[in-house]
Amino acid sequence: MGQGSTLSPILSALYLAPVFYILKKQLKILKILVSILSFVDDSLLITQSKSLTISKSFLFCSYNIVSSLLEKFSLMIEHRKIEVFHFSRSHIIFDPPSLNLSALGDPILYPRNIWKYLGFIFDRKLSFQQHINYYANKAILTVKYMKILRNSVHSLIPH
Repeated sequence: MGQGSTLSPILSALYLAPVFYILKKQLKILKILVSILSFVDDSLLITQSKSLTISKSFLFCSYNIVSSLLEKFSLMIEHRKIEVFHFSRSHIIFDPPSLNLSALGDPILYPRNIWKYLGFIFDRKLSFQQHINYYANKAILTVKYMKILRNSVHSLIPH
């Protein structure tokens, strides 16, 4: 089934629902405080803690469970698309540690400074400054390109 197909989100939800159900039960039994958000084939594992060590251990354990469950359902994780992102309200310089998944045979994940998800751009402090800058610059460039296009096509008005 192609990604652009109308049935794709429906079949994806039907196929992944049992995986998420089992995952949620296993995380609850193990008392791992991780939430799951999913949008078709993009999923998030979210944890919050005052300690980065605890957050890392929750993410490591939940990732291990997710990867083994997906393998049992004959699904695979695209490791090159996996991202780690840490939010912090700290006013000091924040240098979050990486998430080492090499014990599971997977890559080491280095935290990113900017996170793009479903058209939104987040920074570590959730200030939306990166999001605003990106779309403001995009609008300015669109207007500039319209002026260039106006000069190339005689009767095109930028309004």
